[in-house]
Amino acid sequence: LLAKKGFLVDVASNGAEGVQRFDASRQWYYDAVLMDIRMPVMDGFQSTQAIRRLDREDASIIPILAITANAFDDDIQKSLDAGMNAHLAKPVNPIKLYETLYSLLSMSAKEEKPR
Repeated sequence: LLAKKGFLVDVASNGAEGVQRFDASRQWYYDAVLMDIRMPVMDGFQSTQAIRRLDREDASIIPILAITANAFDDDIQKSLDAGMNAHLAKPVNPIKLYETLYSLLSMSAKEEKPR
């Protein structure tokens, strides 16, 4: 879905690998993170919190979007409390995904970031 819209996509097989890839990347390499909640090794909540704790400027402001089958109000709040910026329920509606991602990216673009 994202590649069809021109996004470059990097995939991690579990939450720990996702954190590792982010931490090993150069600052500002990633524009956003789509975070599954249920993953092996580290779940999406743990992974998001680990990214937010990294000692690099982009870790505190990168948009992180929860993608999950859990769609109740308390699930959404748990995502936000973990440090995610938005929450989408599976099955993902492509239009809602694009709208949410573009909105997060446009808000993020307003932050001053060296490239």
